[in-house]
Amino acid sequence: MFLSPESLSLPLAIALFVATAALIGVVGTRLARIVDELADRTGLGEAIAGAVLLGLATSLSGIVLSVSAAWGGRAELAMSNALGGIAAQTLFLTVADISYRRANLEHAAASLGNLLQGALLLCLLSLLLVGRFSPELTLWHVHPVTPLLFFGYLFGLRLIHQAKFEPMWSPAQTLETRADEPDAASAGRALTGLWFSFVVLAAMLGVAGWLMERSATALSATTGLDQAAIGILLTSVATSLPELVTTVAAVRRGALTLAVAGIIGGNAFDTLFAAAADVAYRQGSIYHAMPDSVSLWIALSLLMTGILLVGLIRREEQGPGRIGFESVAILILYLAGIAMVLIGGEGGGDAS
Repeated sequence: MFLSPESLSLPLAIALFVATAALIGVVGTRLARIVDELADRTGLGEAIAGAVLLGLATSLSGIVLSVSAAWGGRAELAMSNALGGIAAQTLFLTVADISYRRANLEHAAASLGNLLQGALLLCLLSLLLVGRFSPELTLWHVHPVTPLLFFGYLFGLRLIHQAKFEPMWSPAQTLETRADEPDAASAGRALTGLWFSFVVLAAMLGVAGWLMERSATALSATTGLDQAAIGILLTSVATSLPELVTTVAAVRRGALTLAVAGIIGGNAFDTLFAAAADVAYRQGSIYHAMPDSVSLWIALSLLMTGILLVGLIRREEQGPGRIGFESVAILILYLAGIAMVLIGGEGGGDAS
């Protein structure tokens, strides 16, 4: 089989992993500008464009990796990659907050769309825990939570889109608030060319995700590290690199709503990694095959998202060069999660 994990030596697996991670990072740097222009040219707005276009494109490498791993029966790698990435991407907002020197990012980028996306993410993460602890019932090897995840995501996007035109709440405008306004420079490129660039870059991320799954499986086999640790510590971070580079790039362009929406919306889309992996997993419910260490990261992601929403609502005003309490708390939680993975192995045992 072409590039089968069994045929990859440790040096080759490491080289393939590094190469695909670099490809993901380079491609991701171009996506923020293209999606920002598409948001202006199509009238979608930065919140929806960040959630759907940027979230979908930057998540392709991760979803391909999770589905490929699930199809091969590697449930731990599939779920740890999907759910470890949500925590890693939330951490990236701390990096973006540091890179935005004028004020606290959550203060400047507060919007109804971002709050609704955060609430949607909390609901989808909670559904994953419902699937994990509910009876192991499947229909055609698919757990009932899987269609609920797809339906909940689409229904949530519909509510967010409606709120753009009929808002019942809006953040107070301050000197540091950056509104979602079209950039006059975005009218220079043809819309067809923008869509073509978007599709090509997204496809490259998908191919990179498949190659990374090959290398990650080989790394697990040759180093003895369990697949959950590989997924949480390596692949989830590597496949999330587009979110990091696009978020920082969006902040530097002044597209603050797009930056925050890309992370929160991307995280909401990433919960569908688990749903897609459950469809691809032929041994039953993938939610019951994931170890407790992965369930821990769902709980950590819930807590990190809740803190982020508190930051978006409270809108702490910090001076230039200072970050808000939510960024500090998210960083501490992520480091604590890494420590628990390294110290506690699978965090208390396998899934029952």
